Amino acid sequence: MKKFWLLTLSLFLLSTVLLTGCGGGTPAPAATKPSVEAKEVNIYTSRHYPGIDDAIYKSFTDKTGIKVNVIKASGEELLQRIKTEGASSKADIYLTADAGNLYLAKQAGVLQPFTSPALTKNIPADFIDTDKMWVGLTMRARVLVYAKDRVKPDDLSTYEDLTQPKWKGKIVTRSSNNIYNQSMLAAFIAMNGETQAKEWAKGITANFARQPEGGDRDQAKAVAAGKADVAIMNSYYLGQMLSSKDPLEVKAAESLGVFFPNQNTTGTHVNIGGAGIVKSAKNVDNAVKLLEYLSDIEAQQKFAEASTEYPVNPAVEPSALLKKWGTFRKQNINLSKLGEHNRRAVQIFNEVGWK
Repeated sequence: MKKFWLLTLSLFLLSTVLLTGCGGGTPAPAATKPSVEAKEVNIYTSRHYPGIDDAIYKSFTDKTGIKVNVIKASGEELLQRIKTEGASSKADIYLTADAGNLYLAKQAGVLQPFTSPALTKNIPADFIDTDKMWVGLTMRARVLVYAKDRVKPDDLSTYEDLTQPKWKGKIVTRSSNNIYNQSMLAAFIAMNGETQAKEWAKGITANFARQPEGGDRDQAKAVAAGKADVAIMNSYYLGQMLSSKDPLEVKAAESLGVFFPNQNTTGTHVNIGGAGIVKSAKNVDNAVKLLEYLSDIEAQQKFAEASTEYPVNPAVEPSALLKKWGTFRKQNINLSKLGEHNRRAVQIFNEVGWK
């Protein structure tokens, strides 16, 4: 009897297996499909050139079918938002001005490393983070803007020369709280050491025409108004003033000249507008494709020209306006150094009384 029941049970189990395999019985659970990126990419950007940038993003969408969703705010606000949102953030790309700001994002742990043969081909190594956390997409120079009626180009030479007594009461620039000046001093620390960098900051502070105030445009306007002779400022601000719809701003800019310092020594200080891929990004492949597109020849001209900056892609020529200012030799350091020396730069500014 026992053998009979065992045989019956075996036949029942065998029939169940056969029926299930032929589509009968309870169906097996479906295999889990691998996750697929959406046909979109979300960019958190501090750029404020909607007309040109939106057209470039549309062109990218037309070519790839990937929709670009844009969130705009200041770089600081966007970084804080990404940190607050954490793993649930929709951000794929963080785009902001200055390598110092990108370093802060990297240190905050919100970026991830990424590589791409196209980006390596299109962007010089100095403009790519040493840990592959961000890339530069546009370049600006921190130049000397001078009053044409009071200063001759032959009067100018280097950043260091501006510490001489002949420039006392004639120099204006932004405050030490500004990341542009912090990155410039960080570059001097990287190239010349802390002692020389501190002496430079001390000498510039002694030659201020006024306590630092306002943005870079305000420095140019101060020189145009006769309140100073030389401003240390980013090149693209003067470019924007020259193309302004405000005739008074254009007139002020036309009275000013551009000088690239340190051409026979360490080169002119440069910085970037750049981007990194957010650590929690859901559309990494799409993000890389967008950065590749922005670094390529087709987009570089428009992307840089919108802000009167220089293209980072060496295969792309600057705008006609920038060509008028001439070519220049830049500092030869990886811009990751600007972030690495930022803290010491801030300390030096405080020590020498640069407000």
